Amino acid sequence: MQINQYIDHTILKPATLIADIEPICSEARQYHFAAVCVPPPFIKTAKKLLEDSTVKVATVIGFPFGYSAIEAKLAETLLAIVDGADELDMVINLIALKNNDWQYLANEINHILPAIRQNNKVIKLIIESGILTDEEIIRCCELYAPAEVNFLKTSTGYAEKGASVHAVELMRKHLPKPIQIKASGGIKTYTFAKELIEAGATRIGCSSSVQIVAEQN
Repeated sequence: MQINQYIDHTILKPATLIADIEPICSEARQYHFAAVCVPPPFIKTAKKLLEDSTVKVATVIGFPFGYSAIEAKLAETLLAIVDGADELDMVINLIALKNNDWQYLANEINHILPAIRQNNKVIKLIIESGILTDEEIIRCCELYAPAEVNFLKTSTGYAEKGASVHAVELMRKHLPKPIQIKASGGIKTYTFAKELIEAGATRIGCSSSVQIVAEQN
């Protein structure tokens, strides 16, 4: 297993500087990471820095709390696509989930998916597994599987609990094989990243990417 191929090299801090983007992209190119994940204002910069490389550019939608209106998320999605994003990590509306409004969540994804499909992009839905019950995680799998989203993603990294082996195993058990899993939030060591991959994750979102690769070697 080459851990670098699983990694989304990530910088999403609120005070991200444009000067932070060049080293992130340089490291992603050097280590052949799967993608970089950057704030929406830096999509164009990252895209330019990663020209002629295999590294994808990902960004976030409705981040980090997920309670933006559907229309706002759609506008963010369309702008990100125009700016050149390859992959979009969207936080679902967790208020709707916690208030048992699953119809809202179905409506949300049904409004976003056409733009993703028409532009041949990848969507990763962040369900914030660390604050969900097992039953809620399973229900997310049941809701989003028929929509054939590309990934379910565990976490934003902003909740009190990030990725866990248990959540990834639960998601893998209840998702059809074509739907992939991205684990993120609190992944700082190669050992933990490897455990998550063995549990079923096919992508790892982290900022400690270079350290994790060094630990494997």
